Amino acid sequence: MPDLINRGVKRPTPLGSSLFFILRSLDSLLQYKVLANGLGDPIIRHLGGSVRAPAPPLVLNGFGSIINVGLSLHRTILVGMAAGCAAKQIYWLLGISEEEFPVFPAVAVSAYNTLFNSINSLLFLSSATSSLGNGDTETLSTPLLIGTGLYVTGILLELVSEIQRRNFKRDKRNAGKPYTEGLFGWARHINYFGYTLWRAGISWACGGWKAGLVAGTYLAVDFVYRAVPVLDKYCTSRYGETWLQYKSRVPYKVIPGIW
Repeated sequence: MPDLINRGVKRPTPLGSSLFFILRSLDSLLQYKVLANGLGDPIIRHLGGSVRAPAPPLVLNGFGSIINVGLSLHRTILVGMAAGCAAKQIYWLLGISEEEFPVFPAVAVSAYNTLFNSINSLLFLSSATSSLGNGDTETLSTPLLIGTGLYVTGILLELVSEIQRRNFKRDKRNAGKPYTEGLFGWARHINYFGYTLWRAGISWACGGWKAGLVAGTYLAVDFVYRAVPVLDKYCTSRYGETWLQYKSRVPYKVIPGIW
């Protein structure tokens, strides 16, 4: 699969950006409907599975009442994860990236993320695959805590690294130079590691460690055989010897100290 980002082509694409904003925002509503209103239940039953019975909704008073959305604590956090990653990606497009983002990439990236999130929601709702099994409680659990930890760590790692690079690029004195410091001094594509962590975190919170492992492995394979080689080829062509020196100084591609 080719890179969907036209790297180096910097110009506004209001139609693609607007469409991406709308589609990613609608995903949060979709995941709420799946988790709160049984929108995905027919799919599970059609596949021969059974659906977890919903637990009593979370009820908080005072300022905390803002997150009273009629869902259990676990489901509220899952919807929050979907909304959080959508907000992060929208901010990336509108506040960080300068490359064009036409209609096709906007639809493709949105559809990919919605599919990923929807599968996770269905995994949670199915009694056979839910991280909570067949129990009727949906409070804090080990899978939720681990998944949330991975999610928060990954989102912050991806976001902070991209902001650091954006700030470097916006300084005219750095024109034509690759960003090689900050978190990118740990690994050349450290933001991919962040993405993998938060994606695996959502899957872990929904479907337990097996789902988290499958999601993490899938993304690792994609980065090894597609994303990293494509981006490395582009950077080698654009930055030449400077990029080669960076590769020599920072040997790790995605995971600091490992790969």
